[in-house]
Amino acid sequence: QDAGLSWLLLVSVPVLAVTNYWIVSRMLPIFRSMQQLIDAVNRVMRDQLSGVRVVRAFAREPFERERFAHANRTLSQTALTAGTWQALMAPATTLTINVSSVAVIWFGGLRIDSGHMQVGSLIAFLAYFTQILMAVLMATTTLMVLPRAAVCAERISEVLSTRPAVISSEHPVRRPRGVDGRVQLDQVSFRYPGADQPVLQDISLFAAPGTTTALVGGTGSGKSTLVSLICRLYDVTGGAVLLDGVDVRDYEIEQLWSAIGLVPQRGYLFSGTVADNLTYGAAPGQKVTEEQMWQALRMAGAEGFVRTHHDGLQMPVAQGGVNFSGGQRQRLAIARAMIRRPAVYLFDDAFSALDVHTDAKIRESLRQFTAEATVIIVAQRLSTIIGADHVIVVDDGRVVGAGTHESLLASCPAYIEFADSQSLSAGVGGRP
Repeated sequence: QDAGLSWLLLVSVPVLAVTNYWIVSRMLPIFRSMQQLIDAVNRVMRDQLSGVRVVRAFAREPFERERFAHANRTLSQTALTAGTWQALMAPATTLTINVSSVAVIWFGGLRIDSGHMQVGSLIAFLAYFTQILMAVLMATTTLMVLPRAAVCAERISEVLSTRPAVISSEHPVRRPRGVDGRVQLDQVSFRYPGADQPVLQDISLFAAPGTTTALVGGTGSGKSTLVSLICRLYDVTGGAVLLDGVDVRDYEIEQLWSAIGLVPQRGYLFSGTVADNLTYGAAPGQKVTEEQMWQALRMAGAEGFVRTHHDGLQMPVAQGGVNFSGGQRQRLAIARAMIRRPAVYLFDDAFSALDVHTDAKIRESLRQFTAEATVIIVAQRLSTIIGADHVIVVDDGRVVGAGTHESLLASCPAYIEFADSQSLSAGVGGRP
């Protein structure tokens, strides 16, 4: 109604917008840094909880307390800085609105005194003016949470836009009658992303159904990586991994993984019950009976401690299986893989936590249970390797020997050294 006072609105809104923009522009990098510091605190806490036994064994509690305190102090200081800027936004906005309202009343009073404006017009103008500035105030309230939300959105977007390491083929192969289990590696090479040297180079082998193939080699020679390539946890960077003559990259992922039973080095157990963990290994659509569970536990040498527990198959399992010993976790992991009766069994050093007697009993049971399947074992124990139909010796990412235990003892220096080291250990331990 009075254009003479409109210039106050044209001044107040830009001042309010510039003030808020200035504050928000300083809050964004602080919140971005704050999210990284939250990660750092969580990482330190996770390390300390996971390695609490190691911390106690080496009496490193004071060091770990100081490490956590340092990470926490840094986070606290950054959070206080962010809170200070966030707290500044409300008074800055309120001050601008109040000063603008006082200016409207002041200059409106002057115009009323000079006869250029009516009191009613000033009151109406002030009401409209306040309504506009209150809308800006509501937008400012939203801006107060925008910086942190924007940083969180960036991090979520980064995760969602990450390309999966393993993706399905556009036209995947589906075998209605299932997979026989013939595994072939044809000149396979693999390099981890960002690595200078390949982990595996020109690896070739063949494993047929009804046979057991053992992979032997020193630490870091690439045995576990080789197993991961067979079940397609990684994709090869050279050559091909074939299952029944078909590249594993061409299979429908669900069918490929249903045909493989993997027992990793560390048998991870999920929180729940023993039955829950066993049925976790079932193929999609497979119904698992209690009889099948007990049979798998029996073959894996785990029936004894499960049956003696008063809950039986409903025996509780803590997260990660921390309420079981290392050997018990490995036996339950073996039983879980046996539930689905896959065409290919992959044992990645799965017997390392077992004593020799238990190891022998389980391998004898597995020999009968997996008679028609393809079995590939990563092993460091000579007694496990001797019974294999084929032994592949891997050294520094290359196959340096292949054959039976007896033939390798006569022709492969790396295998002879491996066998001699275990024989020497047995001899030293057996001396009176």
